[in-house]
Amino acid sequence: MLAGLTLTLPVDLAVTAAALLTTRRRRPAPAAHRRTVLISGGKMTKALQLARSFTTAGHRVVLVEKSTYRFTGHRFSRAVDAFHVVPDPRDPGYAQALLDVVRAEGVDLYVPVCSPVASEFDAAAADVLAGHCEVLSLEPEMVRTLDDKHRFTELAASLGLSVPDTHLVTDPQQVLDHDFSGATRPYVLKSIAYDPVHRLDLTHLPLPTRADTEAFLAGKPISPENPWILQEFVTGEEICTHSTARDGVVTVWCCCPSSAFQVNYAQVDRPRVREWVTTFVRELGLTGQVSFDFLVDADGTPFAIECNPRTHSAITMFHDHPAHPGLADAYLHARDTPLEPLPTSRPTYWLYHELWRALSRPRTAAERWRVVREGKEAVFDRADPLPYLVLHHVQIPLLLLASLRSGGAWNRIDFNIGKLVQPAGD
Repeated sequence: MLAGLTLTLPVDLAVTAAALLTTRRRRPAPAAHRRTVLISGGKMTKALQLARSFTTAGHRVVLVEKSTYRFTGHRFSRAVDAFHVVPDPRDPGYAQALLDVVRAEGVDLYVPVCSPVASEFDAAAADVLAGHCEVLSLEPEMVRTLDDKHRFTELAASLGLSVPDTHLVTDPQQVLDHDFSGATRPYVLKSIAYDPVHRLDLTHLPLPTRADTEAFLAGKPISPENPWILQEFVTGEEICTHSTARDGVVTVWCCCPSSAFQVNYAQVDRPRVREWVTTFVRELGLTGQVSFDFLVDADGTPFAIECNPRTHSAITMFHDHPAHPGLADAYLHARDTPLEPLPTSRPTYWLYHELWRALSRPRTAAERWRVVREGKEAVFDRADPLPYLVLHHVQIPLLLLASLRSGGAWNRIDFNIGKLVQPAGD
């Protein structure tokens, strides 16, 4: 991988240099009520998209990330006015570090763009930041509920919303003892805690024999301390959504076809999915960011399979929205109708993911080329090219070198979230 990234460096250097030399930096006039906005999760493309949107609208952006990712390419974006390194969100000093940044930079609004393990800690930081800036986040207890796949399905069902049949599992024996005889659909096992490796395993249960099921369960770290769920596997169209909400009203909406490893986003209209989310947000009076994964069955019923109480990478589809009314306005103010990607907005993709797919599966090369030809590279921007260059030739190579030195295992590179996907990773 290091050799491959080295081979493409001259091309990316040339493209970046050409963009810098031929594109004049256009700094928008300050907004009428200019805000200083703090955005976390600086390594992730969705944080970069929000930074660009707020800057386009005339606001000032401060980006933060933990030390592991301090060389994120996004810190070099023209949309970022200041960058700070903060502790890991699990560190006891994390909230205080955010407060120090808020005070030093005069922050008015904090928008957490968090990894799964950081969601609860970012929500809890709101108490420390109270009185110093606004925090666009759900309450900590709500984050815990929505992040827990079992509690989430119970909550949604209590609101009369459609979810798959779901059972809490704290011991592998519960799966072996489960009565599948009346089931019309297979079941899958899912970790409640974020698991970057097992999350992609959708093995259908029950397996042909009890011995097969026992062998499958032997590789799953299920315990009372690390509970999982046994969930009905609904077949149908996979859909993912992002919503930003204020006081129970959705202000930002996007909805895309989904997959297990999602790095392509194109807006689709699914009224029943939108109605499901609108009802959920309204009934709970949510303020913050929530993302849902759905399976829409043959008769059009949307079944929510999980909720992620954080920003979704589908937010990259707002890359061509005007400054006003744009994404920043929809984050800052209530709206009668939610902001959606423009009908003319090109789908977003990550070039190196498309390149890898074409090389590893040559038969798909024509389809990969179609994606590139018709879409928009999510990181690259002619007016702001450095994040693209640094992501691929500094940020990721440094992570690969660190892994090489430590002998650590990794499963794949995710350029979208700017990291190596590792067992027990963040």
